[in-house]
Amino acid sequence: MPPVVALATLRTVRLRVTIAVVAGVAVALAVGFAFRHEDKPITPVAAAPSSSSKPDAGGRAAGIEDEDTSPVLHPPSGKLASLSCASARAIVAEVRHELAFVPTQPTAAELAAATKDWVDPHGHWAVAPDATPFNAIDEGAAALLGEIGEGKNVNDCPAAVRIGHALATWVNAERGRYDQRAKAAPLAPDTDESHALADALDVATRDGGLHDVTAASLTDELADRSGTLARAFGTPVAKYLATARNRFFPELTPEAWSEVVLGAAVRAWVEQVDPHGAWAPYGEEAAVHDVDLDQDGPSRLWSRATRTLLGVRIEEGALAPLAASDVVLEVDGLMLAGLPIEQLDELALTAADSGQPFDVVVMREGERAPRVLRVDPDAPAPPVPQGHPFDLPSETVAYGSGEVVVVTIPDIYDDLGELFERALARTRTRNVVGIVLDLRGDGGGSTEGAINTLGAFLPGARLFPMRSRSGAVDTDRAPEPPIDEQWTGPVATLIDSGTASAAEMLAGALAAYRRGPSVGTATYGKGCAQEYLDDDAHAGLLRVTTLLFALPDGSPVQRVGLIPTIAFPFHGDGSGDREQNLPHSPSTWTGPDVRDRAWVAKASQFAWPSSGGHVGPCKDTSLCGALALLGEPHHPHTEAREARRVH
Repeated sequence: MPPVVALATLRTVRLRVTIAVVAGVAVALAVGFAFRHEDKPITPVAAAPSSSSKPDAGGRAAGIEDEDTSPVLHPPSGKLASLSCASARAIVAEVRHELAFVPTQPTAAELAAATKDWVDPHGHWAVAPDATPFNAIDEGAAALLGEIGEGKNVNDCPAAVRIGHALATWVNAERGRYDQRAKAAPLAPDTDESHALADALDVATRDGGLHDVTAASLTDELADRSGTLARAFGTPVAKYLATARNRFFPELTPEAWSEVVLGAAVRAWVEQVDPHGAWAPYGEEAAVHDVDLDQDGPSRLWSRATRTLLGVRIEEGALAPLAASDVVLEVDGLMLAGLPIEQLDELALTAADSGQPFDVVVMREGERAPRVLRVDPDAPAPPVPQGHPFDLPSETVAYGSGEVVVVTIPDIYDDLGELFERALARTRTRNVVGIVLDLRGDGGGSTEGAINTLGAFLPGARLFPMRSRSGAVDTDRAPEPPIDEQWTGPVATLIDSGTASAAEMLAGALAAYRRGPSVGTATYGKGCAQEYLDDDAHAGLLRVTTLLFALPDGSPVQRVGLIPTIAFPFHGDGSGDREQNLPHSPSTWTGPDVRDRAWVAKASQFAWPSSGGHVGPCKDTSLCGALALLGEPHHPHTEAREARRVH
């Protein structure tokens, strides 16, 4: 996998809201202030055109499944996300029009909780019981929901304006407290200069836990650090301290604050009505577009960093001449102090993908003043020691008189078809009697990657019926690669509760055509696809669930998942989260049987031979237990007996 752009502890963990869903996985950015993030790290890149993706002649949207194309990422602005009342309504109306299902309206409480999270981009005061404007959001949520979600009060958004006034009054008061405290900042043990400069913003736990946090203590922590840095480093850091102060406590009019509230409310509304959808303003598109699966991504300024008061401290993957432990203060003229997490994510890639040298200002450990480094993103990268950096891992296991190759697929990459082709080429000189695709824990990814990989097993076959909201149903076909890139022997898949979305497509198509059995436990059940759209307000990027899909035989996936052909309880696969438990998730859809009868008739040609009891050894004993079931007769109790024997 590509390196993770990481920055802090999580307060709100959102399910991975793309085609790729990994239940229960949370990746933290090492910032003490908790924040929102997908359950799989966002590693954005700047690439393809930003125009809306619409279905092509074959019926499949060019931009579906989030990872299929990459948008142009805009450099971050340093400003809070905001929308006018008219723009907020335009985006809500667009989402309603594009959704492949009829959404359920969120409750006022649901909207309030998510709006508070987004209106506080630092993951900061929204958890503090004495932050009074957040009470105003609770009180005004029902009216706010009516204004943006139902189009009431067509001339303005008075509920947002009332909340904006409360925010302006409160932030102004907190700014005054901050200014007074920073001037006299006492030298407490936890506010020495190295701590104030480089440590994570961990104020969310300084009082013993989130339940003890107060707005005053959060403001005081920032002020203490600021005062300590001002005394320790003086003029060289003054402009960065001023920027931090102005971003944490922005001087906005009540009307401007009301637009910040509307920007947060739209983000909250979209993710509530479409739990796999999202909206982000330009400059934060990395929060919407998951492109970890792009194997040819650009350079990054860092692969892991910790957010600090004045910027970020690099932990890993520094782009030369940056180095681990550098505290990055400024990138190409943009100061990092007080930037929201989403903008820091975007900056790490938009700057590195600029194609032109630029300046980065850092504080290096042990030095008393910032230094300026010239970064050339096009400088040659260190050579890869050996092999291809993205080859799929595989394991060869003795099976009967031959061997089985188990190929692990952790994600459905954009170029999975090519990756599998290379893996297949490595088996040509061996006595391979079958291939097993290990999709356990694979949260999905690119539909294109899944479909191209299926070409190796079902060349030219009709695959997935996909239904849009209009009711139109279109069907994909697998490609027909050259004979030497096809696998005509037995195949099987290993699945569990973490197998989701595009991974369910891959395992489900093979099982529906009886091309290869699935072994394991029931899967996650995400049978919907997302598309990228530039919003109609020209303010940001939308990810919207525009299609529902079924398996080639019409079997539903959404909220149902796959039932394995051969049941086998893998170690560590508990009940897990499922799509059916996700609030507001799309309803189940059963499609038509679109299978090519010629392929169905060939099913008996691909039967697994018996292992004759000779399997293994395996690195994981449960893998050998699963492989032992292939090629054996099965009835409802066979798998349970075998599972008990193996375990």
